[in-house]
Amino acid sequence: MKMRYASVCSGVEAPTVAWHPLGWKPQFFSEIEKFPSAVLEHHYPDVPNHGDMLNYKDWPDYDKANGIQLLVGGTPCQSFSVAGLRKGLDDPRGNLMLTFLGVAKKYNPKWIIWENVPGVLSSNKGRDFGTFLGALGKIGYGFAYRLCDAQYFGLAQRRKRVFVVGYLGDWRRAAAVLFERESLSGHPAPSREAREEVAQCLTTRTGSAYDPLTESFVTEQTTANTITASYGMGGVDYETKPIAFGAQNSASQGDSVSEHVTPTLDKSKTQAVAYDMKQHHNPQPTDTMALTAGNCNTVRGDTPLLQTNMQVRRLTPRETERLQGFPDDYTQIPWRNKAPEDCPDGPRYKAMGNSMAVPVMRWIGERIEMVEELPV
Repeated sequence: MKMRYASVCSGVEAPTVAWHPLGWKPQFFSEIEKFPSAVLEHHYPDVPNHGDMLNYKDWPDYDKANGIQLLVGGTPCQSFSVAGLRKGLDDPRGNLMLTFLGVAKKYNPKWIIWENVPGVLSSNKGRDFGTFLGALGKIGYGFAYRLCDAQYFGLAQRRKRVFVVGYLGDWRRAAAVLFERESLSGHPAPSREAREEVAQCLTTRTGSAYDPLTESFVTEQTTANTITASYGMGGVDYETKPIAFGAQNSASQGDSVSEHVTPTLDKSKTQAVAYDMKQHHNPQPTDTMALTAGNCNTVRGDTPLLQTNMQVRRLTPRETERLQGFPDDYTQIPWRNKAPEDCPDGPRYKAMGNSMAVPVMRWIGERIEMVEELPV
């Protein structure tokens, strides 16, 4: 079954990148920010962007042959995050999650997928999320929800998000999407079981979680491998380590240093990695501007922010695309009368920080296809 879907709060469309290999077809988008809208126009010129979802009652209807079978969206998360001061449903942005349900009621899709930050589970002592689920049930959907971390879907990034899957009239089919049979039987697999298979390293030369040539993704729920960067002097791969740096230090991410995954991407430019200076005194990155921090030993409490003999550099826009599972240079578009190669970094960082993780969306799509093949 080739799903016809609608996407709201579309951003730069992680769902469409994820589901294109499945043959699914977007019927419309809903995005108001200028740069993401330009990215959508660049990649999907034939798909209408209806703009502000608050105007959904004025959006066109779709006949049965072109009806909406699935609605997907990640309404703004600021009101449910620590940074958003936990205003929850008292914040107009938080109320967009109820607007999302209005869109669902208008088009009556068989499936819905809703994504948000983990803070939604505890916002207003859980009442906000309970309101959303209660309203979802009132309009006829059975549902299941699960916290998924992108590092177990082939990405070198810690990115926990809540995913709610709804199915019209039946919670069991929604649960079958998000939970494997072993979990439903009360025997969940260990969360970090040691396995030999891991995702490819994120590099500034080749390889990523998504291969645009073969349209293949790494969807094994194993921990992604260390980030590497290629430098001069024979193209040696220098191991890089994600570090707590600048605006990355927050209660939601912690200050710990990991050699395997980066902190959660946000929309800032300050996220960084560090590489070992021991092998070469002046390595030249082939794909980035370096931020030189010297051989410092700055600490915050007991946590080293910069390690001795380590040099810090900012993640490139291309690396942030790979950390989300997008094709290289997906957001490098003509922008404000400039050529693609002159596209500014700022809006590209922001777009990736606000996006969903492509491999997680691909996994959910594949699970929906699996359930669609089951007898009703």
